[in-house]
Amino acid sequence: MKTPDNERRNQVGAGRQPAGSSAFARIERVPPLLMMFYLALLGIGVLFTGLVTMYIFTRLKDGGVLSGHPFPRYFSLSTIVLLVSSPVIAQARRLYRADDLPNLARCLGATLLLGSIFCGLQLAGWRELSQQGVFFKDDPAGTYVYLISGVHIAHIVGGMLYLLALLLRTLHAARDGVRTLVFIRNPYHRRQLQAITVYWHFVDVIWLVLFAVFLFMY
Repeated sequence: MKTPDNERRNQVGAGRQPAGSSAFARIERVPPLLMMFYLALLGIGVLFTGLVTMYIFTRLKDGGVLSGHPFPRYFSLSTIVLLVSSPVIAQARRLYRADDLPNLARCLGATLLLGSIFCGLQLAGWRELSQQGVFFKDDPAGTYVYLISGVHIAHIVGGMLYLLALLLRTLHAARDGVRTLVFIRNPYHRRQLQAITVYWHFVDVIWLVLFAVFLFMY
């Protein structure tokens, strides 16, 4: 016997949520801190987009004439180092899922070391610029090269500080089986690891874009 309720359930599309409601539901399930993290990444992207736009505008305003100096080789070397760091930190989540805290600590430490080398090579690139006669104040285009590189170094250092904190927690947890179990089963640590991995890949991609712009416009 058909009832009004049965007929409504049998109608085409009955029981489906309105279009777009599932997307909003997924957004609502995102933890507030993770949402703030994604918004921060968006803000960083907007910041670098503005800086690169101003740099390109300044170069075009000067007639688009190239500097005539070789591109700093240390910038190229630092790019290689940063590219190597991405697949290294990408192993972190796999090691975490495998409950392998000793190797996870090595992975985080290696990424921290590569980040330090990157920053050192960037500073060496600044020295190379100054030896070419390109200084922060004298040349507007040179000012943007220093500024953009410096802002990116600041974001790398911020990621390195987060990596250091996570590395110390991992080393502390790896000393004892009970602490290891608590660390692995804590979803907050999993989100921390996810956040630093996404952040590191993000700043890597940003530098690749910056490097391409510098290489083309310098």
